Amino acid sequence: MWGWFGGGAATKKDAPKKAILQLRSQLEMLSKREKHLQNQMDEQDNLARKYVNSNKNAAKAALRRKKQFDHALEQTRGQIMTLESEIYSIETANINKETLDAMKNASSAMKQIHGGLTIDKVDQTMEELREQHAIGEEIGEAITQSIGNQGLDESELDDELEALQQEVLDDKMLNTGHVPVADQIGRLPSAPNTGIFRNSPICTETGNANSASSQRESACAC
Repeated sequence: MWGWFGGGAATKKDAPKKAILQLRSQLEMLSKREKHLQNQMDEQDNLARKYVNSNKNAAKAALRRKKQFDHALEQTRGQIMTLESEIYSIETANINKETLDAMKNASSAMKQIHGGLTIDKVDQTMEELREQHAIGEEIGEAITQSIGNQGLDESELDDELEALQQEVLDDKMLNTGHVPVADQIGRLPSAPNTGIFRNSPICTETGNANSASSQRESACAC
């Protein structure tokens, strides 16, 4: 009747635990018996030593009882070893069964998870993810370019660059006291083609044949 309502399965599952509990209970009882027999042996041994010279019959009786307790103690210790071995075997078997059941459940879970998955579906999903990442990167680049290029004017950049170059050149003039040759050619105006430099150390003879003497006087005056 218990099998109809699932009681049989529960009883079967709890059977190892009940067996282990029963064996441990019996093992505890045998351990107490072992201790009692050991005490009885020690007591008979003391009696035999006490009457070894004064009462040999009493000493022999004590030794006889000691041997009986010793035989019972050996049997008890054998039973204890058997129970301990049985408990170990049941525990090991139960652990193996529970481990196997857990592995079966894991296998069923993996099958259920992978039931709707195939290699083609995985490849398709990964391809869609790659496409979406590529679209995201293109959108990000488009947004960045639209923000970075907004309001920029190339002519303004050229003017700003020229002003910066002039500022650097002025700093060089202040630091060195003279203008570099390359910069001087680009900045200073050309000297006029006409006029006489009075402070020039060299006087140039110019003129035609009719004013040669006046030019020579002017050269001498210089």
